Amino acid sequence: MERLFKLRDHGTTVVTEFIAGITTFLAMAYIVFVNPSILSQTGMPSQAVFLATLFAAASSTLVMGFFANVPYALAPGMGLN
Repeated sequence: MERLFKLRDHGTTVVTEFIAGITTFLAMAYIVFVNPSILSQTGMPSQAVFLATLFAAASSTLVMGFFANVPYALAPGMGLN
């Protein structure tokens, strides 16, 4: 983990980053449930929107973490709904 993310250079530890990740997840987890409920009112299948929201959030967050090496969590925006 240290070599991949250069934690020491950024002045952090694995435990700190783990707690920050859990906090970020809990702060934005509502979108996984709210997005399908809003979009299902337009006729979209709720289960499909739920899975699409999960895949979009997970894949974009992993790309930002592993390829860009920045601690950004990304999810579909609620402003468009």
